Amino acid sequence: MSIDSESVDLAITSRRSVRAFLPTPVANETIQELLTIAARAASGTNTQPWLVHIVTGAAKARLSEAILAVFNNPAALAQHSSEFSIYPSEWISPYIDRRRKVGWDLYGLLGIGKGEHERTHAQHARNFQFFDAPVGMIFTIDRSFGYAAWVDYGMFIGNLMTAARARGLHSCPQFAFAQFQNVIAPCLDLSPAQRVLCGLSLGYEDTSAIENSLRSERAPLSDWARFYS
Repeated sequence: MSIDSESVDLAITSRRSVRAFLPTPVANETIQELLTIAARAASGTNTQPWLVHIVTGAAKARLSEAILAVFNNPAALAQHSSEFSIYPSEWISPYIDRRRKVGWDLYGLLGIGKGEHERTHAQHARNFQFFDAPVGMIFTIDRSFGYAAWVDYGMFIGNLMTAARARGLHSCPQFAFAQFQNVIAPCLDLSPAQRVLCGLSLGYEDTSAIENSLRSERAPLSDWARFYS
């Protein structure tokens, strides 16, 4: 089978985290197609560790409301944390420099200055509204799985986002949801064995939103590739 490398490359390189979406619906058939394609991701011993919970319409609204009720209550929020370490306990260069730059670039576009805590909080809350995307996804993984399955899961989500781009859709993967295991579990009737890994917003980009003009930089190959012969 001949593969159009330019189209594949474009689907990969045009992927970015979109943080404002149009209300345009995404057909259920399209969502099913994306997930079926994504499931061709490499999977050690073919375990296929992904379990995807798709929320739209009223179900998405109920989930958002439940999380925001906690997120907007400082006392309640203090009782919630992720069951695993999302980011390093101590940041080092160059990673902290990249993190800071993309953060300040985004907040600069939005006109949110350092110390504007209320506006920062409000922007962070947009995560839990799935940035107004018509489709939200919550990815869970069985607690019995270890490192290898997490790597498999990352490849699955990467496939999903690439396949979405090939169909004119955009997405935003979101670790922010991992903090709210105890809120999400009853909303989605999760088994106690299932751990919330992350979420994802999916839909059509709102090109009029200033935050979607952000283009994050990638370090040059020479910074992170080592060739041996």
